[in-house]
Amino acid sequence: MNTARNSVPAQMKCPRFLSPLVAAVSGWLLFFGLESSVSAQQTVAPPELAPSVTRTTPTFVLGGYVEAFYQWNVNAPVNGVTNFRGFDNRHNAFTVSNAVLDAQWQYQGVSGRLAVQVGHTPSTYFQAEPVISATDGASASSPELWKYLQQALVGYRIPLGCGLDVQAGIFLSPIGPESMVVHDNVTWSRSNLFFGLPFYHTGLRVTYPVTTHWSLTAAVVNGWNSVVDNNQEKSFYVQALHQHADHLTLSILYFSGVERAPAASERTGVLPWRHLLDLHATYLPHPRLMLMGQLNGGVEPVALGTAGWGAGALSAQVKAHRVLAVAVRGDFFREWRAADGLRQSAPIFWPTSWLLSGTLTLDVRPVEGALLRLEYRHDQAADAVFFSADSPGDGLTQPFQPSTASQDTLTLGLSTWF
Repeated sequence: MNTARNSVPAQMKCPRFLSPLVAAVSGWLLFFGLESSVSAQQTVAPPELAPSVTRTTPTFVLGGYVEAFYQWNVNAPVNGVTNFRGFDNRHNAFTVSNAVLDAQWQYQGVSGRLAVQVGHTPSTYFQAEPVISATDGASASSPELWKYLQQALVGYRIPLGCGLDVQAGIFLSPIGPESMVVHDNVTWSRSNLFFGLPFYHTGLRVTYPVTTHWSLTAAVVNGWNSVVDNNQEKSFYVQALHQHADHLTLSILYFSGVERAPAASERTGVLPWRHLLDLHATYLPHPRLMLMGQLNGGVEPVALGTAGWGAGALSAQVKAHRVLAVAVRGDFFREWRAADGLRQSAPIFWPTSWLLSGTLTLDVRPVEGALLRLEYRHDQAADAVFFSADSPGDGLTQPFQPSTASQDTLTLGLSTWF
C-alpha cells in the first residue's frame, strides 16, 4: 500500500490536441534532468484516491494506523530523552508514537481528506508551529491547536486537458522520500534529513499529469511547518514527479520563501529569502532489493552573510524471506551559519555544525497489516547535543543540558494498520 506524500495521478492518455505540448514539456524536463517520485511523507493507510479520475458515484475510504515502541538509549539520559531523533525520542519507556484515522472521499471531481492524529510524533513535529496571541476579536494559534490534524484538504479536478487537480488545506511536505508513516519506510527511525526539513505546509497546490509517467506540481504555502504564517511573505515550491513501472521513481523539487519572523535579527537590512533544492530516487533492481537516495541543500542570505546547508542519505533494504527484511541507512547533515567574525546568525536546523547517523533495521511482517521492527542506531554530532546520565540540570529550576556528542539506541517497534 503506497501512502506517499504526493501520489502520482492515475495513468491516462492526454487529448490528442495536447500531444505537441506534452512532447515539448517532456523534452524540456528530460533535458534538464527533472525526474520524479512518489515522495514519501504522505499519510496513512487508505490508498490515495487518484484525483485525475472523475467519479460519478461517491467514493469513501477510511483507514488508520497505530505505532508504538520501546527504546533503550545506551547513554541512559537523565531526562529520558533521546534528543534530535524526531519521533522515537523516549528512553526506557513504552511509547505510543502516533495513532491516526484518515478519511478520503471523492464525487464528481470534488474531493476531500481529513486525517486526525495523537501521540508523540505530532507533538514533536508541530513544535515549530508559530505561536500567535489571542486578541479581543480572534483566538490564539499555537501547536496545541493544530497538532491533532495531519491533513485537512479540499480539492477539485478541473476538466482541462489531462485534468488539473487543485487542492487547498494542510498537507504533508513533499520534500524527501521518507514517510510520516512508519510502515511505508524501510527503517523505524527517520533520517536527520526528514527531521530537519519541513513536515507540513498549508496553502494551495495544483497538479497536472503531463504524460502517463510525468506530473508537475506547483504550490503557494504559508511556509515551513506553518498552519499560520510567522511573517507576511508567502513561500512556494515546484516539483516534477516521475514513476516508471514501479521500478524507478525520481523527484526534483525547488522550494523558496522567507521563513524568519519579522523581529529576527537576520532580517536587518535584508530579506532572508531561503532557497532549497531536493533530489531523491528510489530504485528496485530486483523484487527483493530496494535502493533509495536523497540529496538536499540550500542557502539563505541574512544580515551577516549567507547561511546554508548540505545533506544526503542512502539506504537499502533486502527481503531475506517472505516475512523478513533487513535495511541499512546512513545520512549526513552539514549546516553553516553566516558570521561577521564576532556574531553568528541563528541556526536554521541544529545547535551544531553537523550530524550523522547509521541505522540497521530488521523488519518482520507476519501478517498483512502488521509489522515488528528491531533497530540499532548510532548518532554522532560535532558538539554535545545529546543527553546522558551525567547531563547537568534538574528539569525544574534548571533545564537539562546536553553533555555528549553521540548516542546509541536499540528500538523495538510495533505497528498495525488497515
